[in-house]
Amino acid sequence: MSMPIDRRRFIQGASGIAIGAMSFQPRRASAGSPGELTVALNGGDYAKACIEAYVKPFEAETGVKVIPIGEEVPPSTLELMVSTNSVSLDVIPVSASTTVIAPKKRLLEEIDYSIYKKDELDAIIDYTRTPYSVGSIVYALCMVYNTEKFPAGKPRPTTWTDFWDVSKYPGVRAMASGVYGSDGPWEEALLADGVPADALYPLDIDRAVASLDKIKPHIRKWFVTGSENQQLLHDKVVDLAQSYDGRAIALMDQGAPIEANRNQQKVTWESWGIPKGAKNLQNAQKFIEFITRADRQAAFAQLIPYGPANQNAYKLLPVGVGRKFASHPDYLKSSIVMDPEWYTKAGPDGVTNIERLVHRWNEWILQ
Repeated sequence: MSMPIDRRRFIQGASGIAIGAMSFQPRRASAGSPGELTVALNGGDYAKACIEAYVKPFEAETGVKVIPIGEEVPPSTLELMVSTNSVSLDVIPVSASTTVIAPKKRLLEEIDYSIYKKDELDAIIDYTRTPYSVGSIVYALCMVYNTEKFPAGKPRPTTWTDFWDVSKYPGVRAMASGVYGSDGPWEEALLADGVPADALYPLDIDRAVASLDKIKPHIRKWFVTGSENQQLLHDKVVDLAQSYDGRAIALMDQGAPIEANRNQQKVTWESWGIPKGAKNLQNAQKFIEFITRADRQAAFAQLIPYGPANQNAYKLLPVGVGRKFASHPDYLKSSIVMDPEWYTKAGPDGVTNIERLVHRWNEWILQ
């Protein structure tokens, strides 16, 4: 599972809030030689937001020269760099699954948590913080419905059991495809079938497929990319859909008649890590500590709509802005957290659970 839910599927092209939304007051620069740092920042609007919220303020505070690279770093690239002793990056974004796989292959440096302030460290959501990575963003697949079809004052679906109830909540539906395995509607299918949220893992694949059999005739589109689903919602082709929350936020900001239901949203996250053998290790540690502070994550969230992993960031965000994000404390209470450990686990035959899901989906969708 290289990336459980690729955020670029649902946010690329979505407009952020105006740059400069939060001011930054640099602290006293650190003593010693500043040096430099090479950082991968993904691409597009995400990289631009990183430069404004992270890179420029870090350079101002420390004097360290940051060389931003607007590219993604797939796990295969990370492994190749480390195995060939050709590590050219000091800091990289890592998916939830990579935080499980990379340490086992010794591809990441340990994070020096001794340089973090306790109140900052304690505020970072626990499952996004590991010995080898620190959480940056939290995002989700959630339920979205058309408010013209389901107006205020009338019954609205609030659970995946409701989504499956086509008699009580009639309407055209869309859900995520399982073609990539990990971002299929497996957890949702099990919740709809009565599995308690705290008993989802290990996923019962047979039971999930049996549940999907019931909703399959009512799905207009099994979407593969976030843009597909966003267009369906924008054009009012579907009344009720599973959706990447970033896409839903973008449409709601544009005035589309939709609303996101955060109950039982399925969340995953991305973190920052340091490739094993990074040339500027000390500065890399400082950079990650800096960009996971509450004020930096709040600034980033106001540039592009991703939920901060540092919960203290919500103290710095306008209420209306904070409630747009998957990691808002009120939403996390009823969220489903994807388990990258289960998805990446291989059986005695060497096949991972994500590979089993891909195979099962490809068989099922053709039936």
